Amino acid sequence: MQAVVIAAGKGTRLQPLTDDKPKPLVEVDGKPILEYCLDELVELGASELYIVVGYKKEQIITRYGDSYEGVPITYCHQREALGIAHALLTVEEHIDDDFMLMLGDNIFRANLQDVVDRQQEDRADAAFLVEEVPWEEASRYGVCDTNDYGEITAVVEKPDDPPSNLVMTGFYTFSPAIFHACHLVQPSDREEYEISDAIDLLIHSGRTIDAIQMDGWRMDIGYPEDRDRAESRLNGEGSFEPEAVDTDV
Repeated sequence: MQAVVIAAGKGTRLQPLTDDKPKPLVEVDGKPILEYCLDELVELGASELYIVVGYKKEQIITRYGDSYEGVPITYCHQREALGIAHALLTVEEHIDDDFMLMLGDNIFRANLQDVVDRQQEDRADAAFLVEEVPWEEASRYGVCDTNDYGEITAVVEKPDDPPSNLVMTGFYTFSPAIFHACHLVQPSDREEYEISDAIDLLIHSGRTIDAIQMDGWRMDIGYPEDRDRAESRLNGEGSFEPEAVDTDV
């Protein structure tokens, strides 16, 4: 399966760590965030790697060259930071079947293989890993709205009033149908083309969308303190148990 990593971010919230390097090259426990992503994707059986680059892209290209652990790399340039759906369209011409997508500012120790297996077994148009977070943090993410049966009925990006505390985690599998949806997405209030809006279009067009509850943990490295927490988690992990989450309103 082909694999895409979005690694074009400037990482303004990570300053001063990103003053002289792109966000994906910020090191966590002595290793760039991007490298954690690449290791996971190679382990999941990626046949080709597509890295979407932008800010200080030369540093990423120079560091990783044309392959990683024997898997060929193609770099795709997102010239403006206009959102994940916009970034995804830079790889459209290269993708010819189901593929994995990982956001390059996440570190996972979780059941990613379950997402890949679901995509391949069910021939879903999308599958993604979801987790419950504290209600006060939900507005930082793409939030999933569900019906009484627990089915995903809508996805909304960074809502002021989250409809649930079930959020997307930054790891997805898609069929090429996602590209048509990305072309249809309109700019959000943040003036970005949101992947959550593209997924929402798939849902409302009747496409098959599967959500897999996370077993394990992940860390979204958005702020310097997130890096510190990730390092503590990596050094202290002794099991694969998920972190307890307070779901009270």
